[in-house]
Amino acid sequence: MITQTMSAGRAPTSPQLSRRHALVLTGAALLLGGSTAALAASDLEVLSEASVLRDPEIPVAGNPAGDITIVEFADYQCPYCRKIAPDLHALVKEDGKIRMVFKDWPVLGPASVYAARLALACKYQDKFIEAHDALMAMTSRLTESTARDALARAGLDVDRAGRDLDKNRAAIEAVLKRSDSQAKAFGFVGTPSYIIGKFRVPGVLTKEQFAMAVADARRAAAAKKE
Repeated sequence: MITQTMSAGRAPTSPQLSRRHALVLTGAALLLGGSTAALAASDLEVLSEASVLRDPEIPVAGNPAGDITIVEFADYQCPYCRKIAPDLHALVKEDGKIRMVFKDWPVLGPASVYAARLALACKYQDKFIEAHDALMAMTSRLTESTARDALARAGLDVDRAGRDLDKNRAAIEAVLKRSDSQAKAFGFVGTPSYIIGKFRVPGVLTKEQFAMAVADARRAAAAKKE
């Protein structure tokens, strides 16, 4: 029985949330690959495992051959996304078997949309992950100018990113549209929101809670194989 759902974009009310508090498993909180009776046909398509976990247009961070995937829906202007980024990065590095998929979901205004587009354009110079990390590490207010400055300081070719954005605008917009459709179909209402393995996690977790969620996802995957 689910006793609490964490609100996306807000810190948990207690630092000692249990696994059941950290994971929302049923009903509108969709378990990938589980019951789909209540979903519209359009949702079934956008929430397919391949589309959510393995979008070929989004480079993978962490271990591409990892046994568990974490999908993050985030906005570069979201303070909670920025705050949790170092802990999530550390967990992925320490675990060594996590595939990390960053889905840009710019919901906080035009600056967020611009930054998301520019980060995705950096894919064409094989620097999407670096662009993502640089934008998440910002401590200043996000604007078009500060986004470009952050990428330049991280060693990215910002002029090329601009040209690649213009050249590949349709493909970039399609990626953003897919991510937006998925987030809404999952019922997410803000950033950050996550898929961990097959579980929907709408809200902020600590590093320890992420580790618990990953462990639960691995147990669920192992049980399914039995």
